[in-house]
Amino acid sequence: METRQRHEKKKLSNKWASTVASILIQSTSGNLYTFSVYSPALKSTQGYSQSTLDTISVFKDFGANCGVLSGLLYSYANDPRRRGGPWVVHLAGAAQNLLGYSLMWACVAGILPRPPVAAVCLFMLVAAHAQSFFNTANVVTAVRNFPDYSGTAVGIMKGFIGLSGAILIQIYQTVFNKNPAAFLLMLALLPTINALLLMWFVRIYNASAAEEKKRLNALSLVALVIAAYLMVVIILENIFKWTFLLHLSALVLLLLLLFSPVYVAARALQGEFRNAEQTQSTEGVDQNSDLDRLECYEKTYYGEEDPTGSDYQILPGDINEEISKHEDNDQQLERDLHLSQAMCTVDFWILFLAMACGMGSGLATVNNIGQIGGSLGYTSEEVNSMISLWSIWNFLGRFGAGFVSDFFLHTKGSGRPLFMAITLAALSVGHAVIGSGLPGALYVGSVLVGVCYGSQWSLMPTIASEIFGVNHMGTIFNTITMANPVGSYILSIRVIGYIYDKEASGKGHKCEGTKCFMLSFFIMAGATLLGSLAALLLFFRTRYFYSQVILRRIQHSSRL
Repeated sequence: METRQRHEKKKLSNKWASTVASILIQSTSGNLYTFSVYSPALKSTQGYSQSTLDTISVFKDFGANCGVLSGLLYSYANDPRRRGGPWVVHLAGAAQNLLGYSLMWACVAGILPRPPVAAVCLFMLVAAHAQSFFNTANVVTAVRNFPDYSGTAVGIMKGFIGLSGAILIQIYQTVFNKNPAAFLLMLALLPTINALLLMWFVRIYNASAAEEKKRLNALSLVALVIAAYLMVVIILENIFKWTFLLHLSALVLLLLLLFSPVYVAARALQGEFRNAEQTQSTEGVDQNSDLDRLECYEKTYYGEEDPTGSDYQILPGDINEEISKHEDNDQQLERDLHLSQAMCTVDFWILFLAMACGMGSGLATVNNIGQIGGSLGYTSEEVNSMISLWSIWNFLGRFGAGFVSDFFLHTKGSGRPLFMAITLAALSVGHAVIGSGLPGALYVGSVLVGVCYGSQWSLMPTIASEIFGVNHMGTIFNTITMANPVGSYILSIRVIGYIYDKEASGKGHKCEGTKCFMLSFFIMAGATLLGSLAALLLFFRTRYFYSQVILRRIQHSSRL
């Protein structure tokens, strides 16, 4: 009876319920990637030039990527001495999201008199800053709940926030088609209400769960199915003219798919409940199990044989003492740095440089994809489709990089910075393809840029947690994330905006043809190649650390 009561209480209080709640919050939090949907309306209603619009987009980038405050709040709220949790971070994000996007909506809808550019930049900063709070609460909680599969867990969380751009656009096209002001109002309300309803389930559970990898793979499969479904819908919308009923049916099916992770969580809970009942039937601690644990430690540290080559016998009372010695040695090799200590390391700044080049150029691309498409003669429907498809490619990069890097780390011991170097090199190729201006180059280039840009969002937080430790991960990876708007500012305003306005001089702020962006994208291709070389340097610097510390910890955990 008591077991059944505990089971009922546990239904809504376990790491799987937490993971599903985080996924659903992430699914509506990616409004950062919908800027191109409402930016033309913002530009026309406020009378902005391209450089002014790019300035506002940079404030959006700074808001979304300067998550130091969210990291500090996460560490404070989750201190065992305080009665808080990740919900505190979600609550702060919801308040900012509602305030910022409501003010943006009031500007575009004409409710507020035309405000100064500085005020609109502030509105955009506050609105976008909310995303860093949602992101920090969900990603850091996922890493702490699944330390042995952090790459996959981060990939799932980052993947769904990447998909959210396409999800939000599907809702927009069904309910508020061709009404950017209403879309801004939706961005103010939907993510806010969603976070307030689900934030209570997002918690940290230190205990390991049965079949973690199997359940995470199931959630990964759900994400892939949703991505494939969205891609098919977007392509069909481009080929055929859809009625409202078709849009509504597609949206209903999408919402059903989004809630399918609840089934995965329920199955996981049933498995854990069966294991708990089996465990309850056994009493006491078997000494042989302790000896097996010790053997696992010995094999993890020394291989199959004792390195001294001598026979020795450990008394039963000494088993826990021997295990504790190995655990202490393992903890000494692991890093647990706070922000100021991490910033004093060379690895921190190498990672920062790689992200400034890679994330900055990718973000500059998505911020200007509407203007790029316009200059090359694409219709607004084609541009919106490209933005939606960008979310799919972004998701594939976020999810794929986390999953693939986990696989190679577990099987080959390959450090994650190697995959960062590879994806940044491919990102450089994507920029060069777009810069060529050839027919269809924008489609092909956007796929490469979307996938490789998304990869950095799952690789960087996971690398930061492994190199610098998990206790202050929220603050450290959010500080490194600031490289994104730094790179975007340089490349969007000082490169893309400057060259575009120079070419459009005397033409009503409008430029047409490949000359508008060609030079800008070749410059970004060079910058991203520099980031790839920086990531390769980080790989060689941390190769021993990954093979001797991270891989050994994973092997030890899997043997217990």
